Amino acid sequence: MEQQPHLSVIIPAYKEGERIGHNLLEIEKFLAAKDFSYEIIVVVDGSPDNTAEVAENYKGQVKNLTVINNKENHGKGYVVRQGLLASKGRYRVFLDADGSTSITHLDKFLPEFEKGFDVVIGSRDIEGSFIQVHQPRHREIMGDMGNWLIRIVLGLWSYPDTQCGFKMLSDKAAQEVASRMVVDRFGFDFELIILAEKLGFKVKQMPVRWLNEEGSTVSLTGKNGFIQVVIDLFKTKGRLIAGKYNIKKVADQK
Repeated sequence: MEQQPHLSVIIPAYKEGERIGHNLLEIEKFLAAKDFSYEIIVVVDGSPDNTAEVAENYKGQVKNLTVINNKENHGKGYVVRQGLLASKGRYRVFLDADGSTSITHLDKFLPEFEKGFDVVIGSRDIEGSFIQVHQPRHREIMGDMGNWLIRIVLGLWSYPDTQCGFKMLSDKAAQEVASRMVVDRFGFDFELIILAEKLGFKVKQMPVRWLNEEGSTVSLTGKNGFIQVVIDLFKTKGRLIAGKYNIKKVADQK
């Protein structure tokens, strides 16, 4: 019987052909020095460039590397959900392919699970965090506006940053949360957090060191735009009110 890996690293990737190789080597170098088993899963979101081919070419240098190549673009939320459910690790972390939040944060995240937490998320807006390179000012303003709206609509008052792309879950939390998630685009982050909270999982925020990398597909309009995130926010609220997430049954079991 195949032994469960201690850790699964999930990397959603879109148009990352030029950066994915370097970041895979950085992750492999860090994990190879650890005394636990791991797997690395790159989930390509219908990328029009050679992201999948480049990632495949690193299988000889990166142990236990799997590449899931979606032929169609669905959105970051879709591929993160796909990776969380396809992975097998006792703990499952997803991080951005651009390396904006380093894999080295695991050294501080992993011990939190031993303290009883089920979900540990990175935050760029709590004490101890550091933004090494900021986003363009207009994107920071949109982010601040969006976060306040998220806190108001979903009641996530204690979360000043729901959208950081470095989040880690236990295998049970990953299964229960990801199997209920439906938001395909960038709004999936707040959906993940609110579902974890409603299902009764213990969530911990941890400060991160964050470096903005150029190449983001976030904009005001379009399928990955700010307006779509707002639409998904109110849809998430509507599904919660309507009981679409089937939360009560699981909460009762806990």
